[in-house]
Amino acid sequence: MRLEDFAYDLPAAQIAQTPLSQRDESRLLHVRSEGLSHLRFHQFPELLSRGDLVVLNDTQVVKARLHGEKDSGGQAEVLVERIEADDVALCQVRVSKPLKPGRSLTVGSFRLQVLEREGQFYRLRFPVSVMRVLEAAGEVPLPPYIDRPAAAADEASYQTVYARQPGAVAAPTAGLHFTQPMLDALPALGVEVASVTLHVGAGTFQPVRATDIHDHHMHLERYEVPAETAAAINRARVRGGRIVAVGTTVVRTLETAAQALPDEVADKGPEPSRPDPQMPGLVSAGRGETDLFITPGFRFRVVDALLTNFHLPESTLLMLVCAFGGHRRVMAAYATAVQAGYRFFSYGDAMFLERGERMFLERGERMDDV
Repeated sequence: MRLEDFAYDLPAAQIAQTPLSQRDESRLLHVRSEGLSHLRFHQFPELLSRGDLVVLNDTQVVKARLHGEKDSGGQAEVLVERIEADDVALCQVRVSKPLKPGRSLTVGSFRLQVLEREGQFYRLRFPVSVMRVLEAAGEVPLPPYIDRPAAAADEASYQTVYARQPGAVAAPTAGLHFTQPMLDALPALGVEVASVTLHVGAGTFQPVRATDIHDHHMHLERYEVPAETAAAINRARVRGGRIVAVGTTVVRTLETAAQALPDEVADKGPEPSRPDPQMPGLVSAGRGETDLFITPGFRFRVVDALLTNFHLPESTLLMLVCAFGGHRRVMAAYATAVQAGYRFFSYGDAMFLERGERMFLERGERMDDV
């Protein structure tokens, strides 16, 4: 498919610049085989069934944006992409001219040394631990489409209530709608909750510049699937429940983990009618890096339903959602959301949909049609 297949028009006024005062009062567009339903997020538990498993991304956003000066006196803006060692990080650096190894940047009372350039990134050495510098001098790295400086309130608002593992430079935004009381209430409904970690990098905002989307390459991001989460996925499949991913980062993590298993295992998994405790699960527990780029035609092995925010036109995130729910269906849902005045992007509203073949093949449609 071509980049233009994922374009849509969005009035600038619908790009959410601030969060709602109540997380769960955001709107929720439910995409169903029967059509679309307009809900509020506090109704999300009503869309779940006993036996389902909700999988969260527990990454925590760090204060990854730094402002400083070059040793020549010019201004510099640093965005930490990933922490590679206690005192070394891979960073995007916005400066007037490219930096050479050996140059330095001053951020507050800290001096950062340029070690080398790697593509569009710079590898910088910090005088103390990277996290110490970020805590002392960093600010919340709001996305570029939020046209205002980061405020103190963003440190809480641009963070999920279940964030536990520091390392992301962008929030897994589908999770921003949850409140702790909602999560606490799910087990009583027979819904299990588990977590994975994927540290979202700045590359999530990297535009797709290739006309043919298959020529685009994703940045590597670190992930981990705990053993207890892999076991929870196995249990959900045994009991016939759905694997519900909260956000595209969870989809990419679980589908990456599924690729570590043989096709016959990952495709099938444990059978609900014949549970076998010796049979491997749908995903492999462990940690690693992923650059998985999910586009229409991708064969999903794990995730059955997806909660996600509304994403930028022509973005890799929108391509993933189209692959999951069907290109025509998702783009039509986006058009409806625009017309209905939904709020878009990180601080915006959400949508919930099941995987395309689950949602539509019961009506005799082919995935090529959706």
